[in-house]
Amino acid sequence: MNFKPQDPVPELNVARVNGQPWHLREQTPDHFTLIVFYRGLHCPICKGYLNDLQNCVKDFRAKGVEPIAISSDTQERAEQTAKEWGIDALPLGYGLSLDAAREWGLFISSGINSDEPERFSEPGLFLVRPDGTLYAASVQTMPFARPSFKELASALDFVIDKDYPARGEAA
Repeated sequence: MNFKPQDPVPELNVARVNGQPWHLREQTPDHFTLIVFYRGLHCPICKGYLNDLQNCVKDFRAKGVEPIAISSDTQERAEQTAKEWGIDALPLGYGLSLDAAREWGLFISSGINSDEPERFSEPGLFLVRPDGTLYAASVQTMPFARPSFKELASALDFVIDKDYPARGEAA
């Protein structure tokens, strides 16, 4: 990752399953945009993780946090994800290029079986302030050990209430 907390994050533009484009720079949340990068349709752990996120969407929005989940999947695979996983309340983006994934500091994996794409990005979670700067990030090299959305939602109460600064900004 070539940026740290309080730095501007890279551009991020993807298509959404609902047919609308999504541009990070156009987002206007009260407090944060929550970007969750997931591995794709082939990942059963991602299914549970995105369902956990979907269950927290109302809570996040009530806190002024707008979530989106994004993968490198094609439109067809993303639409299949939404349908098969029951993702209907969570914006689902697709078509993340591997170059863009690298700009965000995501790890890239090679598929190990016919169910996996040839290359795809590993998970990451980013909180971005309305001014386009990074507040917090968590990046994984594999599908395991991701942050809990319930814990994050609880922590955001403190962060927002106390105007807690981004940490990890020192060079």
